[in-house]
Amino acid sequence: MTSDDVLNEVHDLLVQHYVEDDDNLFRFAYSRAFLRWALMAPGYKTSWMCGVRASSTGAGKKGKLLGFISAIPTHMSVTGTGVEMVEINFLCVHKKLRSKRLAPVLIKEITRRVNLCGIWQAVYTAGVLLPKPVAECQYWHRPLNPQKLIAVGFSAQHPRRTMAKTIKLYELPAQPTVTGLRQMEERDVAAVTLLLGAYLEGFKLAPKFTEEDVRHWLVHQEGVVSSYVIEDADGTVTDFFSFYTLPSTVIGNAEYSELKAAYMFYMVPGKHGVEEIMRQVLILAKSSGHDVVNALDLMEMQERDLFERLKFGPGDGTLHFYLFNWRVQDKLEPGDIGLVML
Repeated sequence: MTSDDVLNEVHDLLVQHYVEDDDNLFRFAYSRAFLRWALMAPGYKTSWMCGVRASSTGAGKKGKLLGFISAIPTHMSVTGTGVEMVEINFLCVHKKLRSKRLAPVLIKEITRRVNLCGIWQAVYTAGVLLPKPVAECQYWHRPLNPQKLIAVGFSAQHPRRTMAKTIKLYELPAQPTVTGLRQMEERDVAAVTLLLGAYLEGFKLAPKFTEEDVRHWLVHQEGVVSSYVIEDADGTVTDFFSFYTLPSTVIGNAEYSELKAAYMFYMVPGKHGVEEIMRQVLILAKSSGHDVVNALDLMEMQERDLFERLKFGPGDGTLHFYLFNWRVQDKLEPGDIGLVML
């Protein structure tokens, strides 16, 4: 990923052939900066970024990238047991090769490469139901730009509500309403690591973050990850929250080509409750040009009433969490999950 040429190849493959919704209206459009952030995690290995190319077309030329899969290292706590494992992500095969059984080859090869490093467990998520998920979470969506969302087919216009009333319904303040809120900076890494570590201990499936992890994943990076802290008058950090930016290509719409979505990432409610923190996320996402906020009903966000008070609507997608080569005795509830994967 340090090579611009390779980065462009992976970017182009994902932008053209990665996850689409069931109606083929939207496709994830990861930015190059986002891919570097997601794949160059602390301790990453280049051998864990595995691609399949077409046959070379000439001397010294590389064949076109047709398939890709990645793994990054993580230390996970699973029902109280610490496990060194990898997060598997970005499994993508060119649309014209979907019937060639290339995905199982990529999965087998990344498993072999990870095993060579003495790691035998993995965690991954998928929208499809495979045997057998350890947990299932539902997506919820909060419109920030309802006019655009309706125009591209992301949301439906309520039959008894005019567009003017719809826009008014989802109005938000122009500025955050909490005193002491500011962007997270490098100097906050130690405080956020302590806060997040203590908070994630309360969940049955959650990562264990070092300061290096927090520095990489959570320090504010414009256009990639937005992170904020709330501090007291004496400078003590009491709360933390973050969201990442993941646009989607709008397929076949004459007016709009991109939908800018903010996804809830990690947070630590302290002095302020979950609802108040999520309200600040909505305000900040709106002010930075996002069209919608997407969130999973995990951690302390598993209550339907919480989402409805904040004017989120339930999505039709379910995200399934899977563990490879590790069994949990009972299926976990959404409120047991403290892991957010990209």
